Amino acid sequence: MIKYREILRLDAQEVSKRGIAASCKCSRSTINDVLEQAEKKGISWPLPEELGDRELQKLLFPEKHVKDERYLPDMDYVHKEMAKTGVTLSLLWHEYVIVCRNGNQIPYSYRQFCREYTKFVTTTKATMRIKRKPAETLEVDWAGTSMSVRDQTTGEVHEVSLFAATLSCSGYSYVEGFYSMNSLHWITGHIHAFEFFGGVTQTIVPDNLKTGVEKPSYSDPVINRTYQELAEHYHTVVIPARVRKPKDKPSVEGTVGTITTWIIASLRYQVFFSLQELNEAVRLKLEEFNEKEFQKKKGSRLTAFLEEEKFALLPLPASRYEMAQWKKATLQPDYHIEEDKMYYSVPYEYIKHVVEIRLTRTMVEVFFNNFRIASHKRLFGKDGQSSTEFDHLPAKHQQFLTFTPAHFIEWGESVGPSTEKAVRTILANGTNEKQALKLCLGLSKLVAQYSERELEVACEKALAFSPRVSLNTVKTILKTERDIKTTTQSQKKTVSLSKEQGFVRGADYYGRKDQ
Repeated sequence: MIKYREILRLDAQEVSKRGIAASCKCSRSTINDVLEQAEKKGISWPLPEELGDRELQKLLFPEKHVKDERYLPDMDYVHKEMAKTGVTLSLLWHEYVIVCRNGNQIPYSYRQFCREYTKFVTTTKATMRIKRKPAETLEVDWAGTSMSVRDQTTGEVHEVSLFAATLSCSGYSYVEGFYSMNSLHWITGHIHAFEFFGGVTQTIVPDNLKTGVEKPSYSDPVINRTYQELAEHYHTVVIPARVRKPKDKPSVEGTVGTITTWIIASLRYQVFFSLQELNEAVRLKLEEFNEKEFQKKKGSRLTAFLEEEKFALLPLPASRYEMAQWKKATLQPDYHIEEDKMYYSVPYEYIKHVVEIRLTRTMVEVFFNNFRIASHKRLFGKDGQSSTEFDHLPAKHQQFLTFTPAHFIEWGESVGPSTEKAVRTILANGTNEKQALKLCLGLSKLVAQYSERELEVACEKALAFSPRVSLNTVKTILKTERDIKTTTQSQKKTVSLSKEQGFVRGADYYGRKDQ
C-alpha cells in the first residue's frame, strides 16, 4: 500500500519529489497525485495519529478505495469447517470464490485469504487448524528426565519415569509416573490417557521404542503385537514417527521439555514415599500446566480442548483393554502347554507345532496361524494344576476318561435291567475300583460280538446262578447259548434240505453199519 503519511511528512520537510519517491519506493507521478489531492482536500502535515494510510486513501482517493473493497468471508465458519476431516484452506477458498462470483463481489486472493485466517486464529482462537485436525493425532513419549520415590522403611530410592501424551491440535496433555518403561506400563499409560481425555484420537504417534515398535521402517513398520491389539481395541491406528525425526511429533516433544520445568523441576524439593503420592502431586502440576494461558493467543490448552477438540474424539469402547502378553511354544506329546507352572490343553492334532500363547490376567488363549484353537481360564494357586478340555484328547484317551462307575451304570441301563444289576454287582464286589472298571469294560465289549439282547439274557441267567456275577460266567453263558443256537439252526437246515431233495430213508434202512 502507498505510504501516504510518509509522503506528506517528507513534503512538509521540503524533501524533493525525487527523494520522496526513493524513500517511499513509488513513482514521482504518484507523489504528484498524492500532493495534488492533499492540497485540494486541505490535508496537510501534521496529521492525527489515529489517521492511518488506509483512512488517508479513503479521503484522498475515495473512488480507488471503493474499487479495493473485497468481500471478507466469515472466518468463524472457516475455522469450524477446518475441523472436519479432509477440509483444507484451498478447498474453502475455492468455495469462497464461487460465492463471491455469484454475488458479484470481489474475492481475496488465496494468499490474502490465508493471511486473514491466520490473523483471525492467532487473535481470537486457541488453535490453528492448518496442519492438525481436532482429535486427529495423539503424540506419546517418555520424558527424558526422571523423578524418584523413597522407600519409607529402607530409605532405598526408586527411579520413576514419566509417561506423556499430548493432543496435537489443542496441546492438552496427560502425564503419569511409572516405575519402569516396560510394555505393561507403556500400555497402561495409553489406557489412562484415553480415559483422561474421555475419548480416542484417530492415530497415535509414538517413538520407535521396542515396547511399541518391533521393527522400524518408513513404509512398513512392524508394531508390537500387544500395542497393535490396544490400537484395535480402541479403533485407532499406530503410526510411528520416523527414526531421528522429532518434528513428526513436535507437540509431545515440546510438552516433554515443558513438563521437565513445570512438573519435575517444580517438585524437585519434595520427597515422595509412594508412587501414588507422586502421581497426585504430578496431577496437580498437570492441571496448572493445562490451565496456563497462552502467551500469544487467547485461552489455554484446557479451553482449546473443551471448545475445539473434545467433540471430535472417538468414543471409548464399552470395556477397558486388558493387557495381554504373547509367547511362543511347541506343543508337547501330552498336548498341554505350560505357563507359570500350570498346564492347559490344546487339540492333540497340533502336537509338535509351534503355537502362540496370549496371556491376560484372567485368560490363556492359544493361536495357530492367527486362529484361536484353545482358550482356558487362567489358573492360580498350587503349582501343577491343569485345565483339560475333553474335545482336545485323542479318541482312545477320551474313552479312558469316560470309564467311570456312573458311565458303566448308565450303559447298563441302556441295555437292560439285568445288565445294569450285573454292572452294579461287579462294581460292589470288585477288589478295587480300577479292577472293577476293567471288568465292566470287558462286559461292555461283549456287545461287539453278541447282541444287547443276548447279553441281557446271559446276565439274567448269571444272576440266577449266583448273586456274584463274574465276567467269565457271562462269557460262558453267551458262548453256550450261541453254540446251542447254531446247532439247532444247523439241524433244522439239514432236515429242510432232506425234505426238499426227497431222501426219506436213512442208512439203517439199507443195513449199513459204521465200521
